[in-house]
Amino acid sequence: MKKTTLLTAFFFVYSLILTAQTYTTPNTGVTWTLDDIAAASTTTVSGSGNAYTLSENLVIAENDTFIIDTDLTLSIEADLLITVFGSFSISAADVTITSAETSPYEGFRFEEFSVITIQNTTIENGGGLRVLTEEFTLDNCEITNNVAGGATTGAVISLSRGTPQITNNTITFNELPAIASAANSSVSANISNNYIEGNNMENSNRPQINIGTTQNAIPLIIFQNTIIGNPDLDQVGGIAVSNFVGGAINAEIDENEIRNNRYGISILGTNSFAYIRNNIIEDNNTQGNPQLGGSGISLNSSSPGMDVIASGNEIRGNLWGITVIGEAAINLGNDIPESTGENIFSNNGNGGVIYALYNNTANTIPAANNCWVEGEINTLELAESVIFHQVDDAALGEVLFDPVGCATLSSEDFNISSISIYPNPTTGTIQFQNNREIATVDVFGIQGNKVASLPVSEGLNTLELVLTSGMYFLKFNTTEASFVQKLIIK
Repeated sequence: MKKTTLLTAFFFVYSLILTAQTYTTPNTGVTWTLDDIAAASTTTVSGSGNAYTLSENLVIAENDTFIIDTDLTLSIEADLLITVFGSFSISAADVTITSAETSPYEGFRFEEFSVITIQNTTIENGGGLRVLTEEFTLDNCEITNNVAGGATTGAVISLSRGTPQITNNTITFNELPAIASAANSSVSANISNNYIEGNNMENSNRPQINIGTTQNAIPLIIFQNTIIGNPDLDQVGGIAVSNFVGGAINAEIDENEIRNNRYGISILGTNSFAYIRNNIIEDNNTQGNPQLGGSGISLNSSSPGMDVIASGNEIRGNLWGITVIGEAAINLGNDIPESTGENIFSNNGNGGVIYALYNNTANTIPAANNCWVEGEINTLELAESVIFHQVDDAALGEVLFDPVGCATLSSEDFNISSISIYPNPTTGTIQFQNNREIATVDVFGIQGNKVASLPVSEGLNTLELVLTSGMYFLKFNTTEASFVQKLIIK
């Protein structure tokens, strides 16, 4: 009996200690500032003016609101957590939330029905932001040098539901990935105009943006972000959107710059629809093993039900350009208005072989109007040489890449009559009038190989071409653009 009494007393005292370490607002519908909390509990918040210290865990109750509307620095002591059930708003022009000691604080936990708006704030040296609410806005903030093992586990900004808004931020050098959602969450975030670099410093096998399933009717938006990897972090990818648990993916990934990651963009799982448009995807090859990654765009599904449209992307310097695996499907260009092709590929390869597109499925891939080898006159033969499909393995689907095309000036942009070549066909001598500041003319064979490069002058030019009979392409180069014309040598 005495032993039981002693144990009961111990747990009672221990509970009092824990309770004393947390201040909870009284849930009376009041708006609180740091000065208000300092007045209510001197052991929780100290300081005034533009410098405050949080010395106990802080809970904002369901009916209460916490605001910071003046510029200040809030230093939080080690292992402390801010939990919000009500509303939390930072609207000042310059706020810093940092650790008060060398050890990090626990971070932030925003509960399911809380309302969160954070602007113009640096959040550093803590355990991240666990976002359980649908109503979350993070704008024009810097999230940097936060640690693993705190409030979040999947990313420094960990999302759970709804349509959170993450815009105009700088997210750099955190131990965890930058932004993530759970595999079984339905998150259609707006992730736009952020600078994201060097996250996941633990170097785990996770990308800097790692999103699970989305809402059906509202797309996930990943727009105009810059996502830069650290070559020393060779396990870290750029963007992944994955469906592993039977939900759906509805995503629009547009106009991002994605460089120096293990891979660029990855879509995984069935029941997935995505637009991938006008992205620059370069040098995502940090691991160096083509069997484990390195694609500019990678699509993988174990069953039918993936539909991805990719157009206008610039894909350069990756171990693979685009890889399509299992039952995944992609449209790289056909006659529907939203699938224009116009993807540009350059120097994507491994083992001494260029792979602009690797179709490792039995599906046919429409892929018209793409520039398969940047800087060369694209022909069907040249395109074939950088595409792996049914021609290379009869078990694979065919890639329909005719017609091919690299962007050139239209007749409205470049007066074709001003560079009319004659005679054509010719035995080798041609003339043309240079009225458009053409500096050089490159001559390409039908395989896309350059056979000559000739300087030209203003006015009438006569060129002597020593070539075997056949079809060639002349590329007229100005300082701003180029135009290609066909030439027949008799």
